[in-house]
Amino acid sequence: MAWPTSTLAPVVERSSRRVDLSVVIPAYNERERLPRTLEAIGSYLQARGGKSEVIVVDDGSRDGTAEAAAAEVAGLRERGVAVDLLRHAENRGKGAAVRTGFAASSGEVVLFSDSDLSTPIEDTERLLEAIRGGADVAIGSRAVEHRRLVEKHQPWRRELMGRVFNLLVQAVLLPGLHDTQCGFKAFTGDAGRRLLAATRSDGFEFDVEVLYRARRARLRIAEVAVRWRHAEGSRVSAVRDSARMFLALFRIRRQVG
Repeated sequence: MAWPTSTLAPVVERSSRRVDLSVVIPAYNERERLPRTLEAIGSYLQARGGKSEVIVVDDGSRDGTAEAAAAEVAGLRERGVAVDLLRHAENRGKGAAVRTGFAASSGEVVLFSDSDLSTPIEDTERLLEAIRGGADVAIGSRAVEHRRLVEKHQPWRRELMGRVFNLLVQAVLLPGLHDTQCGFKAFTGDAGRRLLAATRSDGFEFDVEVLYRARRARLRIAEVAVRWRHAEGSRVSAVRDSARMFLALFRIRRQVG
């Protein structure tokens, strides 16, 4: 694959560990949920077999997220699961946390998942199947297959905001992609690290930017139906973030070209 220099940047130095699958978990103020999430991911990876790693990026949490997860991290390491816990000194945003995690990853495939596991980690297999079928990027989607795999919907205002935002995304940047914001995406390792290294968005709009860069680089993007169950505690505000994310679409188009 020839990488257009306008859309992709060099990969930063990373661990020499070579694994089949890297799982990146951005976390901000997730003291209560992160230990359970790590236990679920560790159990899945052990049952799956192969070589894998988990990279948790604590994005400047103020509630002791890293300290709360430390015991679980130690337990997973004792069970043979490779886990790295990285920390930002201050809160920089989900996009920045995912970028840090990808830069540290070594997997042939890199997955990032929201720390609440709204999509169960077992649905990784759905994305891996798409990548084995030739996709460079596989994105979990709540919108395909008529949302039949959504087990618990978001509050109606948030779901409406999401649908309107996606219509704008399709109109401005990414026609044909029906759910850019589901926090469950997998990339071939080389493509993912290069794409994330190039991104400039630190907030929730980073999903749109990375997919737009992938499309500009003529990478194959597969949208895959995944299970999804709304979890309380979202960091997205319908009022505060809507206008900012809308304006970000035009910034992304201007910056990426």
